[in-house]
Amino acid sequence: MLDRAQASALADHLRSAGYTLEDVSDRLGSEATDALARNTTVAARDALGGADDPQANLVRLFLLHDTLTPDAAGAALGDLAPLEGTGIVARTGDGVRAGLEIRPYAAAGAGVDFSGWIANDLIPILDGRLDRSRPDYVLGASPASTTLAQMTIRRPVGRALDLGTGCGIQSLLLAGHAEHVVATDLNPRALRVAALTAGLNGLDLDLRQGSLYEPVAGEEFDLVVTNPPYVMSPPTGERLVYREGVLPADELVRRVVVEGASHLAPGGVLQVLGNWATTDDEPWVDRLRDWIGPTGCDALVLEREHLDPYEYIEVWLNDAGLVGTDAYLPRYRAWVGYFDALGITGVGMGWIMLHRAGRPTPDVHMEEWPHAVHQPLGEAFEAHLAGVGLAGSSDAELLGRAWRLDERVDVETLGRPGAEDPEHIVYRQRYGFGRAVEVDTALGAVLGACDGDLTAGQVIGAVASILDVDADALAAEITPRLRRLVAEGYLA
Repeated sequence: MLDRAQASALADHLRSAGYTLEDVSDRLGSEATDALARNTTVAARDALGGADDPQANLVRLFLLHDTLTPDAAGAALGDLAPLEGTGIVARTGDGVRAGLEIRPYAAAGAGVDFSGWIANDLIPILDGRLDRSRPDYVLGASPASTTLAQMTIRRPVGRALDLGTGCGIQSLLLAGHAEHVVATDLNPRALRVAALTAGLNGLDLDLRQGSLYEPVAGEEFDLVVTNPPYVMSPPTGERLVYREGVLPADELVRRVVVEGASHLAPGGVLQVLGNWATTDDEPWVDRLRDWIGPTGCDALVLEREHLDPYEYIEVWLNDAGLVGTDAYLPRYRAWVGYFDALGITGVGMGWIMLHRAGRPTPDVHMEEWPHAVHQPLGEAFEAHLAGVGLAGSSDAELLGRAWRLDERVDVETLGRPGAEDPEHIVYRQRYGFGRAVEVDTALGAVLGACDGDLTAGQVIGAVASILDVDADALAAEITPRLRRLVAEGYLA
């Protein structure tokens, strides 16, 4: 790819033309911007009209996949020779076309403040086309990569690992709060594209080629993030490297989790976006507990979605651009047969976080969580770490602390019209994972009095007096429930 000086010169041209996310979005408007996110260009073409300035031509070249005249391309990009030599653009009989997309990208909030560009391969299904992706295709900012970026804990760290970097999007954001970022990928083409992404944004990344953790053997990290090639597809010889590995079923994700634990420094965190299989004989919770147990790490696993085999197969056949082609049904049948042979009856999709907390008895929490969550999600994962740490206190320490109920917790009462008392009282979070808990009179009274003034023990004693019950018995009943609420971030 481009050397440092060439990448910097290209970035200067992009910046001077106003080819940034903010400026391009302002020019195109929300309708055209949303349409481009749906891989259609008509609205953007209407917004640009007949404009022939550098910003418009960069949009046409990289986002609409149009051909520019050499003069127009040169005016927008400067010297075309190094760009042609590295495949960023290609000269054709009609003019100059993009060989890669260079997309404006920005992220802000929750410890992130970034504006720049991402390089990736051309979208093969733009405007309804049915082009097939090359096997070593390098994906851009996908919904999965965006989700991983949103869920990443953004506290300052020394060393971070972007496992399976792809176009380099996670590394861009990690560089904002990590002193040193290592980015690995099995795909040599992905590393070249990630190097271009880094160069355009003036970053020095430690790029290494290899499978899984081979490139970082013996090394430890404070933070590891990964959206690995988790798609479970049949070994037909046809695969997209960015989404499919060569290991059977969910073995690749299992190795990412299990082997990743040994690469965490004390206090280190591994965050994974992945899939896992379920069978009639093994529920997903048991399967993942078998993965996580030997690591000795704390864990939070949230299953966001569960698909039956047919739903799952259809999602990824569509993603591969096979809908409407002769290969669709044969590939579908091969996939069904593969799942049948392995006994896979469903696929879970969700989030895994390991924390090398060094606890004698690790805290492992797993649940189905298809509900709406609240951004910034990275803060929710960090709050979980803090909550679990506080919840690990002894009963005496827990009761001796003064707790404050988060002001973003709402109280909902549910009951029949005209009834004297509600049938249900629910405390619901307007932040983080958006949890909700039903409380009885005693717990509700305790939570309502948690304003940071009295210790939990004093609050429980006061509530026991009001309810005319034994204070010790009420403390024994409330304490484990209070501990869980601390872990889940209701109380600080």
